[in-house]
Amino acid sequence: MLAEGRLAPDRPAVVQADEAGAVTVLTYQQLEQLMHSYAVALDKLGLDIGDRVVLESENSASAVAMLLACSSLGLTFIPVSPEVPGPRLRSIIDTAEPALHLQSDEGSREGIPEQVGTARFGPDGVTLERPPLPRTRRRRAAVGTDAAYIIFTSGTTGRPKGVVMSHRGVLSFYRGMLRCDIITPEDRVATTSPLQFDFCLLDIGLTLGTGATLVPVPRGMLSWPRRLLRFLAETGATQVNGVPSIWRPALRHEADQIAALGGQVRGVLFSGEPFPLPELRKLQSLLPDVRVVNCFGPTEAMAFSLTDVPNPLPDDLERLSIGFAYPGAEMLLIGEDGAVIDEAGVTGEIHLRGPSLFTGYWDDPDATRRALVPDPLDPRSGQVVYRSRDLAYYGDNGELYFVGRADHQVKIRGNRIELGEIERRLLEFPSVTAAAVVVREEAGKEPELHAFVVAAPGAAPNEKSAFSGFCAQTLPAYMVPRKVDVIDALPVTPNGKTDRRALAERPSV
Repeated sequence: MLAEGRLAPDRPAVVQADEAGAVTVLTYQQLEQLMHSYAVALDKLGLDIGDRVVLESENSASAVAMLLACSSLGLTFIPVSPEVPGPRLRSIIDTAEPALHLQSDEGSREGIPEQVGTARFGPDGVTLERPPLPRTRRRRAAVGTDAAYIIFTSGTTGRPKGVVMSHRGVLSFYRGMLRCDIITPEDRVATTSPLQFDFCLLDIGLTLGTGATLVPVPRGMLSWPRRLLRFLAETGATQVNGVPSIWRPALRHEADQIAALGGQVRGVLFSGEPFPLPELRKLQSLLPDVRVVNCFGPTEAMAFSLTDVPNPLPDDLERLSIGFAYPGAEMLLIGEDGAVIDEAGVTGEIHLRGPSLFTGYWDDPDATRRALVPDPLDPRSGQVVYRSRDLAYYGDNGELYFVGRADHQVKIRGNRIELGEIERRLLEFPSVTAAAVVVREEAGKEPELHAFVVAAPGAAPNEKSAFSGFCAQTLPAYMVPRKVDVIDALPVTPNGKTDRRALAERPSV
């Protein structure tokens, strides 16, 4: 990943804000030196290839150097945000059984289980706090099929689901992405996603693989549009990557400041959720020369496609295309009857083939078999493809248009969420006998999670905020319902299932 940077070792690799807010620069040579120092320190701990390491940090030069160090040693890193609640982190640790928990110097996480080693890292190196348990090294060298990282997402079983991605899969995606020529070595890429979101890893690979400069945006700035835009100006960012919702406050309140970046920001890449067309049109009007790229796809493959958005958007456009698979991969549509769809306008489920597919779900072979299925074009070949549960149809020229999900998985501000996990948490609340969660969307507003709960007969009433607070104890902020209504009973469909459409249309009380 640092090969391009070695051609110009003094080129800036990472431009970031320090604790005082001042902009600092780390060159490619300095980043590689930091990575090597981390690798030497980790290697002394006796960890074996394939051992898991929890990497808890905000996105930063140190975090990038640490994940590269882990990869160079064949250690499987598990990125985690410092904002993750303690019970959820404990669930990840119990599931993945890591050998080591690493957190940045400014981290404040405590209570890591005793069987897990702990250490801190920063610009000055690695400080070991508690050594990992002794282990036997059985591997001599890492291979391409080894796990590079595990991303834990919301899972239907009530515990986080671990998506295992191999070195081969990651590099295959990076190579395909780089062939799309999204940026140049002269670009400065502002990345707004947290380290635990695979979109962040995409940004890192895109930037360092091109020899460009990474600009991690402090998470606290995303809620303050004026500060965010000032930071983009001060760091010289030419490309801004993130979920579409990062633009919403600035488009509403700081349009003039966005327009002032017109001679600087040349590109925008978005992923994680659809970009509302009125907001996209406004962004194009403020930055008329900007190139916008629609990055579509799941954690299980990092992405499916990278598609240029028309500029300007046609007046009659109702839905953005997700185009074609990135170079080196292919998407096909399969109907409910299992037959391949060839006609335009017929909705089917996206299946992806290619070398960038994930290895499987950690410790969940059943879920893996449901997702990695025999090739529908020739099941005898032994090849598997990824059954995405994403629904789409072909346009007249063979391009794809995404229409929704085949299950109850949703995305809020780019974060993938299983509604069942929130419902299970609500059912743990004393006196709650039934719960359902839906996504509500209103024009001009962000999609919101809306929960409905049924209390046991005779139970004392609770403030609505109590349910949200209860969820926040174990769930990340993006999974906490914005609204909770207590109702007498959940509506059901004729076949006895919860009628989610009726709930979504029900007036809030």
